[in-house]
Amino acid sequence: MDNRKYLPAIVISVIAVIILFAISSSVFYTIQANERAILFKKFSGGLDKDNVITQGFHVKAPWNELIVFDVAETQVEETMDVLDKNGLSIKVDVSVRFYPKFERVGYIYESFRKSYVSTLVTPEVRSTVRQVMGRYTAEEIYSTKRPEVETAIRTETAEVLGSEANNIEMRALLIRSINLPDKIKQAIESKLQQEQEALAYQFRLDKEKSEAERKRIAAEGESAANKIINNSLTPSLLKMRGIEATLKLAESPNSKVVVIGQGDEGLPLILGGNN
Repeated sequence: MDNRKYLPAIVISVIAVIILFAISSSVFYTIQANERAILFKKFSGGLDKDNVITQGFHVKAPWNELIVFDVAETQVEETMDVLDKNGLSIKVDVSVRFYPKFERVGYIYESFRKSYVSTLVTPEVRSTVRQVMGRYTAEEIYSTKRPEVETAIRTETAEVLGSEANNIEMRALLIRSINLPDKIKQAIESKLQQEQEALAYQFRLDKEKSEAERKRIAAEGESAANKIINNSLTPSLLKMRGIEATLKLAESPNSKVVVIGQGDEGLPLILGGNN
């Protein structure tokens, strides 16, 4: 049997397989769970930024360029020198966690390409930290208003990164440390200690004043009570109480001598008694 007549078909099949393998990477592709992709269509409109490709297996025309974005959460740590309200230099360590908004990766690529972390996120974080800290003094940043400063930095950074122009979702921003020059730090800590001591001294004074006021009120109440009692002790009442006491003594089994009407104001006079 002559197989030569099948040779052209075999050659064509082999060539087709080779071509298929060669172009398969340009036609078939897979997007992972932590990825999103867009296409650059060379012959039909350029960057297709509104059609974001999600995870899974996909097919495309071999002449279209695939642009894959890693959308997993990213953390950036920055150490920067900033100036406070009075121009004092402060060193700040900041950590920020973020990810690109999935449905807006085409717009991020159009403006910043894939280097959006270095060209967008880092500069905006640095700028916001400097702006916020420039509104406060070193003492406020270091101690008295630190929570307020941190909240302002988080809020304003999230607004800037999440704007329609930037399309970055910020998950968290932490100020790891705030470092002042040693002399300034010691001066602030000394001032804060003196303020705490002054508050403690004022607390003791207020407590002593309150105690003195309490005693004064108690003394006035006792004095008023004594006046009421003294005004109520009339001679008739005293005689009646004396008679009542005499009757109780008379009921006692102990022997005693009671002289009626010989005491002051005619009250019974007890001269003595035996048990």
